[in-house]
Amino acid sequence: MLNYFSRFLVAFPVNFYGAIEMVGENGQIVYWLNDSLYLNITNRCSNRCYFCFRHYWNGIAGFKLKLRNEPSSEEVIEDLRQHVSRRRWKEVVFCGFGEPTIRLNCIIEVTEWIKCYHPYLKVRLNTNGHGLLLNPERDVVAELKKSGVEAVSISLNGHDEDTYNRVCMPVFNDAYKSVLRFIREAKNASLDTEVTVVRIPEVDIKRIQDLASNLGVKFRVRELISCFY
Repeated sequence: MLNYFSRFLVAFPVNFYGAIEMVGENGQIVYWLNDSLYLNITNRCSNRCYFCFRHYWNGIAGFKLKLRNEPSSEEVIEDLRQHVSRRRWKEVVFCGFGEPTIRLNCIIEVTEWIKCYHPYLKVRLNTNGHGLLLNPERDVVAELKKSGVEAVSISLNGHDEDTYNRVCMPVFNDAYKSVLRFIREAKNASLDTEVTVVRIPEVDIKRIQDLASNLGVKFRVRELISCFY
């Protein structure tokens, strides 16, 4: 099932399914950009996209996001509790320096807390779409919807499987097909679903836009964040 797994382990000081081995101060769990509140719950990822700025930076907008230890659901909720009432946020987004669905239980538990105490606050998941492969024994989309997640933004940085594998270097052989399946399942579950793509030379954006249109989901282009000045 795993193709780039050896390369993944060499490139990251992390056990993919186990403990993180980061150095330095622990990063921030909750951070914000404009009127969205973001939750950084893991630094593990099942992709190694060559353009991802997390390989070169420690964070974004002054927030340090490199985690020494992954926070428990209780720690995420406690940190969120300190920030969620400070202003009128548009949404809470699971998005940090890793793939959130690696910690599906944390997403569900935190979302249930949000919907219990802040029921009108929108919850969105930013994901690489590998959730079905990362949690093969679970009905991932159904669990997300039941917990209260209302929207998913799915990154698809490849107009075909070969391009996706070259650009994203996933640890799973069937990652591209599984991402497409995740998109379909999210759409069929009536989640507010969008496909996003980073503007990079290797990717035919028009073909991905057409794919999103055929799947009946929203489409958004994200500009590349430069890793160097």
